[in-house]
Amino acid sequence: MEINDLSEAVRPDRDIYSVSRLNREVRVMLERGFGTLWLEAEVSNFAKPSSGHWYFSLKDVTAQVRCAMFRQRNMLCRFTARDGQKVLVKARIGLYEPRGEYQLIIDHMEDTGLGALKRQFEELAARLSAEGLFAPERKRALPTLPKRIGVITSPTGAAIADILQVLARRFPAVPVLVYPVPVQGAQAAAEMIAALKLAGLRQECDVLILARGGGSLEDLWAFNDEALARAIIASPIPIVSGVGHEIDFTICDFAADLRAPTPSAAAEIVVPDAGEWFKAFGSLGQRLQRAMQRRLEVSVKRLNWLSGRAAQVSPRARLTQQMQRLDEFEQRISRALRQIFKNSRADLNERINRLWQVSPAARVRAINARLSELTARLHAAELSHLRRAREQLLPLVRTLHAVSPLATLDRGYAIVSTPTGNILRNAADAPIGSLIEARLASGKIIAIVKDREEKP
Repeated sequence: MEINDLSEAVRPDRDIYSVSRLNREVRVMLERGFGTLWLEAEVSNFAKPSSGHWYFSLKDVTAQVRCAMFRQRNMLCRFTARDGQKVLVKARIGLYEPRGEYQLIIDHMEDTGLGALKRQFEELAARLSAEGLFAPERKRALPTLPKRIGVITSPTGAAIADILQVLARRFPAVPVLVYPVPVQGAQAAAEMIAALKLAGLRQECDVLILARGGGSLEDLWAFNDEALARAIIASPIPIVSGVGHEIDFTICDFAADLRAPTPSAAAEIVVPDAGEWFKAFGSLGQRLQRAMQRRLEVSVKRLNWLSGRAAQVSPRARLTQQMQRLDEFEQRISRALRQIFKNSRADLNERINRLWQVSPAARVRAINARLSELTARLHAAELSHLRRAREQLLPLVRTLHAVSPLATLDRGYAIVSTPTGNILRNAADAPIGSLIEARLASGKIIAIVKDREEKP
């Protein structure tokens, strides 16, 4: 019985697989059997080595699968995947032959969360529009020159700095009241609603700016809250929305009385240009002066006419009094005009000084100093980390070079493979007449198999 089993094991007609061959044929079967498929799942164990390829797992509640998205494909993706992100992928099933593990080769990836947010935004906008909440006739006009401007935004963001800079340049006499709120996160919408209610209750401002700097759809999502949109519509104070960049649109933009493309543009809208006002004042002053000059000329003509009549009736004393009164009126008018301009300029200077007293310049300088210190510390830590990594890497490089197959090539050996890159370890894998490549230490040789000798 043992002899029969031995003879059966050494029969030459048995097709005995190697592990490499088995994995290679299983890979071909998987790729041909499934083709391309779409899969929706959550990203986990995301890794991006220096090669630029992405390696990660896609999982649901009960299972997961390893995935690879090579650099040529992930460069076309508009975002970098992250752990916990839900994505929709177009993939091919393959097998990683060295470990015998099946995996997905990702050709295309979409953020399913972003698509859901867009659909939610469009549905809410359509519903509120159908209620007439975005109708143009509901919009209120902004005051020509507000006595005070309220700004609802983050006190540490770039938006408030841009707004204050524009207001100081255009019309520094108007005071600004900031209602500090978070502009991103789960509580942002509720905080902004509370600030709107507080501003409406106090009635301290003539106009409100609701602002935030640019960002992704997720970053601006707090401004797509239905309750916040209804609070904007219910506000007794006109509201200008300056959220994101010019291409960004939120529900708050539609609900506000006026939409500005950026926070800076919102500041431009709510106040007039002080320079233009000065020009207007100058023009009005010139018009007043010309009117007074015409009036004086008319009065002089009338006085001359009256003087002629007075000469006829000889009321010399009365005429003298009227002339003196006319000169007095002229002087009083001139003094009154100078006093009006003096008072207006003093009031404007006072408002400018008050605005500069609340300027955040000192705080900005402190933050810049802190930023410089942290940058220096970070640079020092990076240099230290790089030195330690280099010290750890050098022994590994030397060890790797010692066992490298390229070192073997330098001693006169060659690596023989098929044109497809499969390494030849057995003469039976190279049929007569087939092409083979022999890689040397320098260059390679392409040959045709004319004869072979297999081990018995």
